[in-house]
Amino acid sequence: MRKFSSLRGRWFTNTVAVCCVLGLVCVLAVSATFAGYYYSNMRSDMYSRAWQTSEFFSDYIGQNYEDYYQSCVTYAKTFEMRNSLELQFINADGVLVASSYGYWAGNSPTTPEIAEAMQTRTIKPFTGINPDTGERIMAVSSPMIYSNGEVVGVLRYVTSTRLLDLQILQVVLLALGVFLAVMAVLLLTSNYFIRSILIPVDEITEKAKKIANGSYGVRIQKQYNDEIGDLADTINEMSVKISQNEKMQADFISSLSHELRTPLTAITGWTETILGDDDLDSQTRRGMKIIAGETRRLTEMVVDLLDFTRLQDGRLTLNVEDTDLRGEFEDTVYMYGSRLAQEGVQLTYHDSDEDIPEIPCDAKRMRQVFLNILDNAAKHGGEGKRIEASMTLEEDFVVVRIRDYGPGIPEDELPLVKKKFYKGSSKVRGTGIGLAVSDDIVAMHGGTLELENAPGGGALVTVRLPVSQ
Repeated sequence: MRKFSSLRGRWFTNTVAVCCVLGLVCVLAVSATFAGYYYSNMRSDMYSRAWQTSEFFSDYIGQNYEDYYQSCVTYAKTFEMRNSLELQFINADGVLVASSYGYWAGNSPTTPEIAEAMQTRTIKPFTGINPDTGERIMAVSSPMIYSNGEVVGVLRYVTSTRLLDLQILQVVLLALGVFLAVMAVLLLTSNYFIRSILIPVDEITEKAKKIANGSYGVRIQKQYNDEIGDLADTINEMSVKISQNEKMQADFISSLSHELRTPLTAITGWTETILGDDDLDSQTRRGMKIIAGETRRLTEMVVDLLDFTRLQDGRLTLNVEDTDLRGEFEDTVYMYGSRLAQEGVQLTYHDSDEDIPEIPCDAKRMRQVFLNILDNAAKHGGEGKRIEASMTLEEDFVVVRIRDYGPGIPEDELPLVKKKFYKGSSKVRGTGIGLAVSDDIVAMHGGTLELENAPGGGALVTVRLPVSQ
């Protein structure tokens, strides 16, 4: 599922949700308008009928009460709209004396507009719940005024609003149906539109991530001649140019590395020859040792650069065979430990009693990985004067751990230290590709190389290699 921070989420929030709210407001407004219109028309019709009937009966008000009563009963019996509207005559005490539904139509009504009509001598409406039946009704009461000015009762029209409410409900349902149909069309058309944006954007994002991870030259398929198409063209052009620049860089590094190997080999050979002379004075011998050390360091850098270019263009291959990796690791630790001892750094190897089987790997390349990690620990953690190394068997993996006791790696640099040429805030000399090459070699073996800060300080490098591939 996509989060609401995505394009689809913002589209849903800004378009669908807003349209939904506006649509519901419109449905409510239409429903309220129709309800008001229907109720107003019914009230006006009943008001008009009450006024007309009151005017008609004004001719009978001068009769004695008995004749007046009989006139009410007769009129109620002959009332033509008794199926939809009830006509009631109520005396001054609030007692029902005649009804178009019959004399025993029910209890005397108690709605408030009856008393109000008698008190104010004006026609009063009522809309609400009938206290006796619980039914929703609409009623209009008109005062019946005797010739001497005395209010002798009210003429009342009353009807159930059930049919009217049903009509209003039908209007509401119709409005909701139209709203839902419009929303369905909006969702379908908008979803098609947003998909036409999201699918190319997803592809662009995926290809851009590949480019960011080093897959230069990857191209994005252009689907539309619009802004997204222009973005795809721009990224494709950027990818091609980066690929070309990377190739030029790799070719330059490879050529330079090859050119450097010849003079370095000569310097190394002559240095060893000169150091073999027993007649050298101490100062000259010390200088030649410095030259030998720096030449060795340069040679290692050249080897890293050559391996890096081979990895970049896919020319680095592995010579895999079953290998005693513990033996290779112990030899590397012993050899490098002697060199570190001269610099005052103690390299401690924690031996394990576990039986570690031979595993399929390239012994030469794995030795190179171990040397790179140890060299990195010496450069960046040497001030801790202590490095620890171990090898264990954990489930189906041979696990190598190398820890230094230096300052560690800044947390914000941890995700970046394995990237090529990355040196971060370190002031130590180097190319910044040793760990990148080591990581690629381990990955080619189906393993992982992880860096983290160890508890108590220092950096910890963990290499996991599968026992079988």
